[in-house]
Amino acid sequence: MLQAQQQRTRSFFALLSLPATAMGFALSVQISALSWLLSTQFGLDIHEVGLVWAAGPLAGILGQVLVGFISDGVWFWGGRRRPFILIGGVLAALMLLALPSIGVISEAMGAGAILGVAITVALTLDLAINISFNPTRSIIADVTPEGIDRTRGYTWMQTISGSFGVLAYAVGALFGNMMLIYSGAILVLLFSIIPPFFIEEPRSLQTSDTPEPVSQSSVSKSSFKEIMLSLTPLWGFAIYAVYGMTKSLLKLNIEHHYVELGLIALTAILMFRVFSRSEAGVSTSEAGAIGFQKIMAAHSFSWVGVQTMFIYLYAYIENKNPQMTDTEMGQVVSIAFLVLNAVGAILPAFILEPLTRRWGRVRVHALSLMMMTAGYVGIWLMGAQPWVIYAMMAVCGIGWAAIVSLPFAVMSQKVDHTKMGLYMGLFNLSVVLPQLVASLGIGEVISAAADKDILFAICAGTMLLSSLSWFWVKE
Repeated sequence: MLQAQQQRTRSFFALLSLPATAMGFALSVQISALSWLLSTQFGLDIHEVGLVWAAGPLAGILGQVLVGFISDGVWFWGGRRRPFILIGGVLAALMLLALPSIGVISEAMGAGAILGVAITVALTLDLAINISFNPTRSIIADVTPEGIDRTRGYTWMQTISGSFGVLAYAVGALFGNMMLIYSGAILVLLFSIIPPFFIEEPRSLQTSDTPEPVSQSSVSKSSFKEIMLSLTPLWGFAIYAVYGMTKSLLKLNIEHHYVELGLIALTAILMFRVFSRSEAGVSTSEAGAIGFQKIMAAHSFSWVGVQTMFIYLYAYIENKNPQMTDTEMGQVVSIAFLVLNAVGAILPAFILEPLTRRWGRVRVHALSLMMMTAGYVGIWLMGAQPWVIYAMMAVCGIGWAAIVSLPFAVMSQKVDHTKMGLYMGLFNLSVVLPQLVASLGIGEVISAAADKDILFAICAGTMLLSSLSWFWVKE
């Protein structure tokens, strides 16, 4: 074991962050270049590009849960997380290199195959990212003790990963998307295959119920019932995702909204039941299960607010600034996201982590989300002038910095450490399912509204719900 790992120095936390940075960079490259590449280089229509992007949430639902479950119960190549980081990293780098060659691949396979090739490459890239994303986060919990060091691990992860994410957007803007794709493939490969060999994973993990380590061979299997119960707060989201995707794919024109109203009522009931349960006076494992459900519920509201803003900010600016050209609107959106991600990269390790020592992770996270709510309200009330959006995005960046770092540290103390990979994958559903709701359901509401102010009303409302919900989570 490296001395830096034994002493848990800053250099070790930086090294520990690089595999997650690789996957975050690959995702940034995909966000920056995929739609542009498919539209401008290969001539796909908007609905075809959307079909390619639909591969992402599906890969997240299946990939992270399955890989997390498997990685909890295996040991080869000197680790339980290392093999999946290596495999996913190499595969992600290869798929990035395949993006500019979609046309060549489709020609080799026969005329008219370009959409199928694009979907295959995009799905494989998403699966590769998800194969590695779960282990890159789980390994931080595996090699750090519960408390300050684990918080440092996840805040450093976001600071370094977020900084490289900002770099990805800058490279794309300054040197073009082709340079971003090729440089991204090199960085993803290096950050995936080198750091894991300098991080020593423990052969045995400590459970939530006993101070004694439990060997990998004695890890209990998770039942389907246990998994479904842990997802109770998200049942409404999951049912709507199936309903919304079916309605969209079959192009069903359903004028009433009885299903949506019913699922909103179901979600409200389930959330109330979760938050009304106490973690006191029960066994450690039951308290952990209750705490995990509360975190899932609170975190899901955050991602409704975040993903809605990500997807529809362009439509809001277009509605409020009809005099702007497409290029000018694109620049406003790019700068807004650059400001958001820059603040989100700087704050976790240097501001939020020190604050958690004084006030606790849950309180700091909840207050950060309130700042993001204030940023959304600021845009809602003050309008869509570029300077307003940039200033408020800086405020929103406080919440964004917390969302992508602190919940992992809080969640990891609630679950059985021998099943960290599985629960990290289940936790990802509190991100993916709200993303689908934002894409399918909220999209209809915003599209039908003449005044796009409703966008930030929805964002502010869901973020406020999330911030208040976090106060029900016990540290």
